[in-house]
Amino acid sequence: MKILLVTGRLAEPLVRKYGKGCDVFVTPVSVAAFLTPKLIAHYLKKAGIRGRDYDLILIPGLVRGSAQEVEDEIGIPTFKGPRYAFDLPQVLQALKEGFKLSKEVPADDLFQRDALKKVEDIKNKTKNRDYIEKALKKPHNFLVGNLPVGFDFPHRILAEIVDAPKLSVDEIVSRAIYYLESGADIIDIGMVSGETNLDFIELIPEVRDALRERGYDAPVSFDSLNTKEIERALDLADLFLSIDESNLEELVTEKPVVLIPTNQKKGFFPRNPHERVEFLEMLKEKALDLGYKRIIPDLILEHIPHLARSITAFQLYRERNPDDVLLAGVGNVVELIDADSVGINAVMAGFAKELKISLLLTTEVSPKCRGSVKELRRALDMMLFDMPKDLGFDLLILKEKRSEKVEYEVKSPIIEAKERKIKLEDIYFRIFTKENKIWVIAHKGTGQILTIVGEEPNAIIDTILEHFQISPRHAFYLGRELERAKTALKLKRSYVQEVELFKEFY
Repeated sequence: MKILLVTGRLAEPLVRKYGKGCDVFVTPVSVAAFLTPKLIAHYLKKAGIRGRDYDLILIPGLVRGSAQEVEDEIGIPTFKGPRYAFDLPQVLQALKEGFKLSKEVPADDLFQRDALKKVEDIKNKTKNRDYIEKALKKPHNFLVGNLPVGFDFPHRILAEIVDAPKLSVDEIVSRAIYYLESGADIIDIGMVSGETNLDFIELIPEVRDALRERGYDAPVSFDSLNTKEIERALDLADLFLSIDESNLEELVTEKPVVLIPTNQKKGFFPRNPHERVEFLEMLKEKALDLGYKRIIPDLILEHIPHLARSITAFQLYRERNPDDVLLAGVGNVVELIDADSVGINAVMAGFAKELKISLLLTTEVSPKCRGSVKELRRALDMMLFDMPKDLGFDLLILKEKRSEKVEYEVKSPIIEAKERKIKLEDIYFRIFTKENKIWVIAHKGTGQILTIVGEEPNAIIDTILEHFQISPRHAFYLGRELERAKTALKLKRSYVQEVELFKEFY
């Protein structure tokens, strides 16, 4: 296939480097993003390029508009390539394999859509009624409420609402919806350690009803070490966490329970991986003899500095018990390290895949872990493939997979930037974020004049300029702060006007 790559002058070296085997047509425009389909067609016609010259034309993914306009004018099938030159090898390889490009959507976006569609196809297969009925006949699959879990289904995320009795029903429902929309499968009601809140447990049906009214029919798990609380919840929840030697005989139920290798009343917890595995195996046999129908072992994933021994325990248990459905509390690791949660969640998802851990418990208690459920869901989706790399979608949020450096040839005089003294104006603005929007309050003196709410800095700036006369310096300042506020919202960080979002590190 003879392919022509269209680009601007600045990107020419990179396009030639990454587009090996293709011809490159360089337009007299510096930045490819400034091109339009109409301009590209004009330059190609002017250069005498005709239908018999090439099998395919790729225009830059950053070009706005449809590549159809170029095809109509030149007579050669034309599609949008990637936004950045370093993605050209992947696009060219995909073309060889029959991948269909778009005339409207950049190729890199198509790759992401294609990969995510594969994820959805995998998940949709496991939602098929016939598939579920067949899978549930196997010993390593079962239902939690109405949700099938096990080896033949995707990993399930339990999102814990910590200290739920301290919240109102509306707050619990709101938090549950947030978790479910982030990718959680089961809502975990976390009780308050050291307290007994029996009256609160009676509110669980109200929480369920409120979720169903909003279109969510998710199972509810119950997380408590308090025997009285668990007994009260036995008819109201679908799954019970934290069953151990101390309460095993009092809580016999046919519903699934998570069994942990401890005796909370005696303060007993085997540190040694071999002892931990043997103790949990003994508890499991005892539980089955007592009449429990479905046991989900949890070896207890410890935070650093004891992470390695707990992973060893999980691995030993899996080797000895290949058919057991396991749960791991990954939130314990993520919460107790002062590092960005994204990478840690990705590693935890990989650990779960390798050891076939079907249920993962997490939460978002601290600000540093905001978004953990969504991160974990994305990471688990990546683990549906053989290698979580070059999939078309990723978990790269703060870092980039490849870098494309653009430098301009400087022909004009160079001067050093100098800050001038700021002249205060009558109008000033206070910026803050709330409810995933940017709020700007215009002040004159001590009084508020107008409040502007929006999501896009450009729209807010245009609205400010429509209502107020401010200096260019003031407008530049507002643009910088509004973009900083938008970045904070994207990353679920707090925003304080004139305070840097990120500390110095690199």
